[in-house]
Amino acid sequence: MNDFLLVVAISLAGGVGSALRHLSDNALPERVRARHPWGTTVVNIVGSYALGLLTGLGLDGPGESVLTIGLLGGYTTFSTASLETLRLLTDRRWAAAAAHGLGLILVCVAAAVLGILSTRP
Repeated sequence: MNDFLLVVAISLAGGVGSALRHLSDNALPERVRARHPWGTTVVNIVGSYALGLLTGLGLDGPGESVLTIGLLGGYTTFSTASLETLRLLTDRRWAAAAAHGLGLILVCVAAAVLGILSTRP
């Protein structure tokens, strides 16, 4: 696959990932999302696990880039998680901010490791 087609494929997959993130977040009732950014939390954990799975499977080549950089890059969202943590801090919800900010990083790394380990015999 030439570089131009790869960029187009990654871009399209990123758009699909972003749409899936939007749908996943909106699948949660507003009252649940208003209390804690559960949509972003779930999306990032699931995306980290999926990235671990793909890494563990040892995919290589253009397909790997389309799935990891494109689809999962569009699906997961560190910037939104950071902004939501800042909003929790602004609201003086210290424990929720710590749980979301630091906890999400730890849980996502653990999910990625679990995804890799899931591919091992």
